[in-house]
Amino acid sequence: MRSHKMELPRLIVVGEKNINDIGSFLKSLKNIKKVSLVSGNNVKKIVQSKIESSLSASKIQMVWHLAKTNDKKSIQQIEQNVGKSKSELIVGVGGGRSVDIAKIIGFNLDLPFVSIPTSASHDGIASPFVSIKGNKPHSLVATAPLGVFVDVDIIKKAPKKLLASGCGDLIAKITAVRDWQLGRDKTGEYYGRYSADLALMSAKILMEHSNRFSKKGLDVREVVEALISAGVASCIAGSSRPCSGAEHLFSHAVDKLEPGIGLHGEKCGIGAIMIAKLQGQDWRKIVKTLKSVGAPTTAKEIGLKSEVLAKALTIAQSLRPERYTILKEVDMNENKAINLAKSTKVL
Repeated sequence: MRSHKMELPRLIVVGEKNINDIGSFLKSLKNIKKVSLVSGNNVKKIVQSKIESSLSASKIQMVWHLAKTNDKKSIQQIEQNVGKSKSELIVGVGGGRSVDIAKIIGFNLDLPFVSIPTSASHDGIASPFVSIKGNKPHSLVATAPLGVFVDVDIIKKAPKKLLASGCGDLIAKITAVRDWQLGRDKTGEYYGRYSADLALMSAKILMEHSNRFSKKGLDVREVVEALISAGVASCIAGSSRPCSGAEHLFSHAVDKLEPGIGLHGEKCGIGAIMIAKLQGQDWRKIVKTLKSVGAPTTAKEIGLKSEVLAKALTIAQSLRPERYTILKEVDMNENKAINLAKSTKVL
């Protein structure tokens, strides 16, 4: 059996109204004097004063870098600026884009990376994988965060659709793990039962508590901890296999065909409904869970046109031909894609 590397976060802190502790958290990870902070403009306005006062109290100098898009040119510019700053550590502060950019730059410059998510829209907050725009959009392996620091109070204030998107990414583990099992059975691919079960548990927590969530609203801390666990499952697997299957390829295919449609987790959730039916799984239970957490279950809800959906399903597998998924076993064409979407009420 080929060996694989398990790179895990050294320290994860999840608390409430604890953003003022970020300086001491970073010092506990590494005795640093200067950090680079990657953030979007809106997030920076919300957290800047508290982060700066905490870092100053810990005698840590800081440089902010604004992340406007996650295309290669923008990332290269920030990477140059981080290199010039002589920072000893890079911190991603914000949603998916800022965390991903900090992660890939940390990998490229061989700098330790810390994740400070301000929303819980996907499982990248604790995983070693990043989504970068390019000719073939899909997850690339970078490096696991040295630390993850979460202020649940900040995440509670983020738009609710972001948390619902995170739930879509969690539900996707049900179809991702089944695809991984197919890869094991059909090609002899390595299958890590522990990491697969950890990823599945993150999804099952949502499913088991969907009635409570629909009545009382989402438990933000529960969702955040489930997303962190899913990210750690990928670290243990040494690949994104336990968290990313055909439903993720569908999401990436939509990104390729029509960038900007829907959030990543929203598309993964909708993809999981259709892929679950192809796999012979209980897709109706996935629909029920997504509805209970306020996540979309139809293409219309995210502005996805039927022709784009159909094309995305037909090209999804070609984005990662080496990865075995249920789409390897289906001769998918646009008619079949439309029928599948209609049969699951996605269209």
